[in-house]
Amino acid sequence: MALNKELIDILVCPECRGKLELLEGETGLKCDACKVVYPIKDDIPIMLVDEAVPADKWDKN
Repeated sequence: MALNKELIDILVCPECRGKLELLEGETGLKCDACKVVYPIKDDIPIMLVDEAVPADKWDKN
């Protein structure tokens, strides 16, 4: 099941309220301002600041 495009359009970074970018394969939502990725598990974005992964570490997964 793919993520709803309308949902993605209204989601913002919980830390800075900035725009999020859907990563290829719908594995995460990236905030360029905070340089973190919020993981997507079972088609559910995990929008908790404590669950965010630094973008430089995410790229190495």
